[in-house]
Amino acid sequence: MVVLGRSSNIDVEVHLDTCRELNIRIFRRASGGAAIVAGPGCLMYALVLSRQERPLLRAPGGAHRYVLNTIAAALKPLAPGVECRGISDLAIGQRKVSGNSIRVKRDHLLYHGTLLYDFPLELVDRCLAMPPRMPDYRDGRAHGAFLTNLRLTVAQIRDVLVTAWNAREPCNTWPRNRTARLAADRYGRVW
Repeated sequence: MVVLGRSSNIDVEVHLDTCRELNIRIFRRASGGAAIVAGPGCLMYALVLSRQERPLLRAPGGAHRYVLNTIAAALKPLAPGVECRGISDLAIGQRKVSGNSIRVKRDHLLYHGTLLYDFPLELVDRCLAMPPRMPDYRDGRAHGAFLTNLRLTVAQIRDVLVTAWNAREPCNTWPRNRTARLAADRYGRVW
């Protein structure tokens, strides 16, 4: 699937003909950032964090640094060299392994992202145009020359995230009905 950022322009960021040809569905998310391609080999995670319990989350830059530094520190024993790059990326050297986005509300924020581990990176160049905004370290490179996969299994990545966020208990109290309505009414398939 392709997932557009909250204000992404589908005509600028997505190769629609290729997505149609490959039957790749297109969705929109509630958070910012440019369009992404996701699927098998791309682990997607989400955190809901209290801004009252963590005052540094009040500014988006503080939120990015807090979350990404936590994940990078947890990944480093298995993926040496992983570090925060740009505004909201994790990279190894000059190659991006994780893109992330944020949606801020009054008391909480949604922080979510992707971690590439076995993703067919050539698909990104086929489905997406060059993004309208790029971090300096990208240096104008095409997606395939900019992205890379972590050399980890999905189980290793899950274990790292669970440990980093002490997320051992399932959350059974989330608003299922409201989530289903939002998915159907606002964030369902765009194309």
